[in-house]
Amino acid sequence: MNILVANLGSTSFKFRLFRFDGAGAAALLAKGGYERVTDYGKAIDDCLAELQAGGHVRSAADLHGVGFKTVLGRNLTGCVRADEKVIAALDGFREIAPAHNPPYALGIQRFREKLPGVPLVALFETAFYQWVPEAATRYAVPQAWYEAGVRRYGFHGASHKFVAERSAELVGRTDVAERVRRLYQAGLAPLAAGAKPLRVISCHFGGSSSITGIRDGVAIGTSMGLSPQSGLPQNNRVGDLDSAAVPFVMKTLGLPLAEVERQMTKEGGLLGLSGVGNDMRDIRAAAAQGNARARLALDVFIHSARHWIGAFLVELGGCDALVFTAGIGENNPDLRAAICGGLGDLGISLDPAKNEALRGAEGEITAAGARTRVFVIPANEELVVARETVRCLQAG
Repeated sequence: MNILVANLGSTSFKFRLFRFDGAGAAALLAKGGYERVTDYGKAIDDCLAELQAGGHVRSAADLHGVGFKTVLGRNLTGCVRADEKVIAALDGFREIAPAHNPPYALGIQRFREKLPGVPLVALFETAFYQWVPEAATRYAVPQAWYEAGVRRYGFHGASHKFVAERSAELVGRTDVAERVRRLYQAGLAPLAAGAKPLRVISCHFGGSSSITGIRDGVAIGTSMGLSPQSGLPQNNRVGDLDSAAVPFVMKTLGLPLAEVERQMTKEGGLLGLSGVGNDMRDIRAAAAQGNARARLALDVFIHSARHWIGAFLVELGGCDALVFTAGIGENNPDLRAAICGGLGDLGISLDPAKNEALRGAEGEITAAGARTRVFVIPANEELVVARETVRCLQAG
């Protein structure tokens, strides 16, 4: 079974083609992408032409499904067929996720035109948070706001789901790993009576970042809320912000609402703090050269990460595995060390040599005798989307 995964960003289009054998094992056949995309139809046409030229997809008959890592839908989540309901749901929250929802709606429509008869599947990033307790999803806003859709949704669901499954495997909890694998098609499968809870804190640190608390493979809360703009400070996204700041700067600086929104989403975050850019590599380099604002940006990021890890340590009642994933989490030993520094009494301690040596690969960096196991697990969101597309199609 050949599954194409389409990842559409605000100005990018990336794809991966997987082949699944009869036992469900996946092999990556091809990958590619395009930056500075202004015409998604052309990008999709180029993708299909590239796959055809490579001999991977000679015709639509060689493709058994296309999976989309959709972000946020109004009144819709989970892993579902990408039909008119999905397009309507994406359009219903286009104001909340303007960089992602319109491209995905366009992409789904284009693939439907180009590949009639090929099943399309949407795996919403919010799907992993379907079972979060209501108290962890609600804001203290008027009921009418909540009914209009103002609540915590959570994002990076594919990444955190992969961490939930892989971390369970690494600590020997195959029962939890199997539960995670079946989550979207079978729901909350019961674990063995008396089984010890598995408590995981997953730190997805990349261009955008979030931290999720996971108990027995199921999310219990996350740092992102109504939109991907919240939680930790990110590349050029502000992160958490007091709501009074918006009317204050509108009045004080004489800014219209649209300009405030633009500045928060384009000029804030690590870019706004550092003044040197939104790429962590540039910020770290500037900090190493003595740039005080760049050093501050790192310190704010570390402070926020420790804040959310601490919140989930309390909510989970401890932590069996702390996981770092995505580009920043996988490749920056110094940030991992700073985030975990001084937490020995809480059971979290890193082996300095193992931590320094591990960059961009899977491995364990726990200090000898520490209660909490600390792992680096490379992100593999596309594989999760491909697997869930297969399961959705097999489930009919």
